[in-house]
Amino acid sequence: MTDAATDPAADTAGPAGEPAFRPATTADVPALVALVESAYRGDSSRAGWTTEADLLGGRRTNPEAVTAAVGHPEGLVLLAERGGELLACCQLERRGELAYFGMFSVRPGLQGGGIGRAVLAEAERLAAEEWGVRAMEMTVIEQRPELIAWYERRGFRRNGEFSPFPYGDEDFGVPRRPDLRFVHLVKDLTAL
Repeated sequence: MTDAATDPAADTAGPAGEPAFRPATTADVPALVALVESAYRGDSSRAGWTTEADLLGGRRTNPEAVTAAVGHPEGLVLLAERGGELLACCQLERRGELAYFGMFSVRPGLQGGGIGRAVLAEAERLAAEEWGVRAMEMTVIEQRPELIAWYERRGFRRNGEFSPFPYGDEDFGVPRRPDLRFVHLVKDLTAL
């Protein structure tokens, strides 16, 4: 028997009541920063399976970066809420024929329950139907094979490109190992 809160493969059960989606505003920035930090860094992130705490210390984001994402003229931060409670978020940015997907965060205690899949599906729908883009792209730390596999099960493919980790830029965190890099993943949205 698997524990859905910690097993990334177990997120087949839908949540009790579908989340409501809306674009974030600047009033949401403090809650968004707290959500992103809780999903990836520190001890609170260990309640879920998306933690980067063993790879990176420091902060994952800051209010300035989230404010910039919320106010980006070619993008938005999508919120998933239930009963007014913030459950998850992601950033979308239109880049010509592509949409960049990032800042994907689900409250650690809810990970593995289907919220992440619902957010990803809504982001794909929005990018394809409302923006008319043909593909979605993202970068993931290569040393996160379980996360890469989760995206691959949802139709993303490695495109053979890599980007170096920005060592020395603490806005991305404080690396705990010397070999970090990002793998690029792309999903064709034309079949949606």
